[in-house]
Amino acid sequence: MGWRGRIGGLLLLAALAGGGWGWWRAQHWRPADSDFPVQGVLVGARDGHPNFRGFAAIGARFAYLEASDGADARDPAFARNLRAIRGSGLGYGAVHRYDPCVPAERQAANFVTIVPRDAGLLPPAIELDKLADDCPARMSEAAVESELTTFLNQIESHVGQPAVLKLSPAFEARYNVAARLERNLWLTRDWFQPDYAGRPWTLWTANSSYRNEASEAPVRWVVLQN
Repeated sequence: MGWRGRIGGLLLLAALAGGGWGWWRAQHWRPADSDFPVQGVLVGARDGHPNFRGFAAIGARFAYLEASDGADARDPAFARNLRAIRGSGLGYGAVHRYDPCVPAERQAANFVTIVPRDAGLLPPAIELDKLADDCPARMSEAAVESELTTFLNQIESHVGQPAVLKLSPAFEARYNVAARLERNLWLTRDWFQPDYAGRPWTLWTANSSYRNEASEAPVRWVVLQN
């Protein structure tokens, strides 16, 4: 192999090493505590058995637990996670995944059945990522907003506090709810602060595959902005 080949090989090895280091840093990255002192985690059945005390030990202050989905689906780990997180020192809240194809009353009934009235709960988070494109009956944008408002009113009456809207970029682009519904926002974008809602966020999923010492698998790492 000539000197050009040797140099090319070295450059390739350097590029691979740099790419591997960058991937490792991305997997283990979270925002600095000095910038965001209150940080936490989002967990559900997909995350196995979360070690909530372990999360507290590495700096988490809260955890959101996936709870209900649409009219009748429920996260099978919610009850177990709710029992486990009490006494861990973490604040905790529940997440409902909203389905625009399902009437608001049925979804609210699902949520209030599984999520107890608890003065210690954080504001509920409503995950908004599913669009109404595949609904059996056509749903106009106005109808989606109307049903969502009804749902929010019903679950907020149950928990006694306003919900947080966990908005995906696609849902916000289609329905523009950030400008129409006065609720705190939870946005998602790995490693860079999101700006797709047109106004400041309260919660940010900053790393959707955060590797850490407290869990075997990557978790979704979330920060709070006051």
